[in-house]
Amino acid sequence: MIDFEIKKEDEGARLGKITTNRGVINTPAFMSVGTNATVKAMMPEEMKELGAEVLLSNTYHLYLRPGHDVIREVGGLHKFMQWDRPILTDSGGFQVFSLARLRKIKDDGVEFRSHIDGSLHFLTPELVMEIQGALGSDIAMVFDECTPYPADKEYALNSLKLTSAWARRCKEAIRNNTPPSPPLTKGGMGGGTQSLFGIVQGGMFKELRKQSADELMEMDFDGYALGGMSVGEPKELMYEMINYTAPLLPQDKPRYLMGIGDLMDVLEAVAAGIDMFDCVMPTRNARNGALFTSQGRISIKREEFKKDPGPLDPNCTCYTCSNFSRAYMRHVYMSKEIISMRLNTIHNIHFFLEFFRNMRDAIGKGEFKSFRQKQTPIMQDNFHS
Repeated sequence: MIDFEIKKEDEGARLGKITTNRGVINTPAFMSVGTNATVKAMMPEEMKELGAEVLLSNTYHLYLRPGHDVIREVGGLHKFMQWDRPILTDSGGFQVFSLARLRKIKDDGVEFRSHIDGSLHFLTPELVMEIQGALGSDIAMVFDECTPYPADKEYALNSLKLTSAWARRCKEAIRNNTPPSPPLTKGGMGGGTQSLFGIVQGGMFKELRKQSADELMEMDFDGYALGGMSVGEPKELMYEMINYTAPLLPQDKPRYLMGIGDLMDVLEAVAAGIDMFDCVMPTRNARNGALFTSQGRISIKREEFKKDPGPLDPNCTCYTCSNFSRAYMRHVYMSKEIISMRLNTIHNIHFFLEFFRNMRDAIGKGEFKSFRQKQTPIMQDNFHS
């Protein structure tokens, strides 16, 4: 299980600490995504060196390949991927949502065809909890239906009801399948019983978001996530939903905004009281040669960098910027060398984790407002240019 402590609040932002049996997660926290039990292009020890305290892996993908039984037989996900710090596993709800043409939603669960080989599968809340139990993640997510955008109120309500029913079944399943939790040991690396987070749905309707939050809080989860965001809605509407919904959730439990990595969005959400984030943005952009810097986003393939002897970002202390020139980084990218993906990924992950470290420091000093004002133009250049 987890313990959550809020150490300071500043301008709506919360500085906190989640204690698990495998280590501490300082919040606001960014979770690098290791969908297939690996952060693409990165070694586990490199993630530790960069300061990653928690990773996210995906139930849907690991269920299909190599299979949760395989991972259970080799000792669980932590041993499988050689990561002894906390892991959060997504339930697969968003992945099923993205397979709109390949799935059928029913009261009992979701029937879908694998994107790998076309084989037919049926995911239920109970199976999702069995999979996550086999993986042995520290934090598991309930199985939900990710409400699409646009969706009318009737669809959003039915989706909410299904998500609440599945959440109840997930909680019952984890209760039946899990032994009593051992006491938390600060900074310990021993295994422990999974914590379970509920996921608030309700589309873009405030009254439905409140209904979803109320129903989940009655079930008393270890933490609460906002789902169904950044699924095509305008930014202003997403911000409105985040600012409305976050304060509805318990003050003493972690709040997680799922799948959001644009750091402009992060600043807005942290001000609303969100504690946890995840996104593939730093790794996916790295593989495409898009790099985040203190001077704005850079496309390393541009001709202007061909003879540039300077570092990617003169204000960055990561391994990439400390050792390699823009000219070299452009060369290996254009040559499709594997080291390009690694150097780019090291930098982008460092950029994200450093942003979160600096943000936590600012909250601790009571300077979140000035931090946000200073960072806004830089993040606009990185994410909205």
